[in-house]
Amino acid sequence: MPKIAFIGAGSTVFAKNVLGDCIKTPALADSHIALFDIDLQRLKESEAMLNNINKNNGEKAKIVAYTDRKEALKGADYVVNAIQVGGYEPCTVIDFEVPKLYGLRQTIGDTLGIGGIFRALRTIPVLLDIARDMEEVCPDAWLLNYTNPMAMVTGAVLRATGIKAVGLCHSVQVCAESLVKGVGMEYDDNIQWEIAGINHMAWLLKITKDGKDLYPEIKKRSLAGHVPHHDRVRHKIMHTFGYYVTESSEHLAEYLPYFIKSKYPELLEELNIPLDEYPRRCINQIKNWDKMKEELVHNKDIEHERTNEYASYIMEAMETNVPFKIGGNVLNTGLITNLPKEACVEVPCLVDGNGITPCYVGNLPPQLAALNMTNINVQLLTIEAALTLKKEYIYHAALLDPHTSSELSIDDIISLCDDMIKAHGHWLPKYK
Repeated sequence: MPKIAFIGAGSTVFAKNVLGDCIKTPALADSHIALFDIDLQRLKESEAMLNNINKNNGEKAKIVAYTDRKEALKGADYVVNAIQVGGYEPCTVIDFEVPKLYGLRQTIGDTLGIGGIFRALRTIPVLLDIARDMEEVCPDAWLLNYTNPMAMVTGAVLRATGIKAVGLCHSVQVCAESLVKGVGMEYDDNIQWEIAGINHMAWLLKITKDGKDLYPEIKKRSLAGHVPHHDRVRHKIMHTFGYYVTESSEHLAEYLPYFIKSKYPELLEELNIPLDEYPRRCINQIKNWDKMKEELVHNKDIEHERTNEYASYIMEAMETNVPFKIGGNVLNTGLITNLPKEACVEVPCLVDGNGITPCYVGNLPPQLAALNMTNINVQLLTIEAALTLKKEYIYHAALLDPHTSSELSIDDIISLCDDMIKAHGHWLPKYK
């Protein structure tokens, strides 16, 4: 009976997806599921929801909510991490509102840019604490990290602890299908694809059907106007640099210096770039929670169908030794040969009874490696700031951020970082 610890279990919808998947998977159905969250009300609600799903699936799993994190982790085989340090208020609001005072706008702010940097700086210390608890009470467990910024958080854990960890993002498994259907083509199981790069900027390197390259037809249709309204930025990058990218257009727009520009405000409408998109989603989710709670928490007849989230498939492959392929975020141990070894890269991985084995990719096309490096620079310097607590690395990360540096001066970027440190207060450690 495997033990699955879920840290951040108050994320009720996501807990339903990942743990509901486990309950519905025969090899995991009798698991001991340990729930932990610092929000005790949300923890209680997730526990009630999962108990209902479990009851409707033969009540095979043992579900326990813990108020002691170390007890939740004790003896775990798998640890799923889905925490959000600082929440929407105050921290996400700070991530968006303070940069606005400098004229710097963002869309999502959770992966790169000023928002991504400071989200990492307040998250990495908590993840390292969790990893140290794991080293003490479940040293052989696998940490499945879903928390953004994925490359920074996962990279820090892999560099600073002895824990086995992989970063997971759902953008990989939906990328090829989204592109194919978006240009009006049919998608089926005969379509093969290969993706590699970094989280939220991994590249669809190959897409074929029965050995035939589909990219020429995809690009032809895209140029003819078959571009979904929400996906214009990704198509622009595909035509400019040759390849489609995994994460959505609203994300990608703030990872590059070309799109959110005060000098060219017309680009926002032309390419459908939604500023302040993440705060808007948070507000709507908070507003709709009472209605969702009725459907999720108080519904004794709740059912669950297995999703395409990787977590349950990884655990199933390890428990049964039946191989499964994922896209995982791991340290670059020679996997992508023209990216640095310190980088956290997103590559195909084989999962079986031996654990997670990343696959060799080789060189990315040089233009793609160059684009990845503009983001890796920020990631590595942010990790350096988190591990050394030296403030100068925060400045360096922000100064090298593609979007921030395309809009602000050196002095303004340094001043903005100081204001962000002050505004986040106790959510950040003290920097030298």
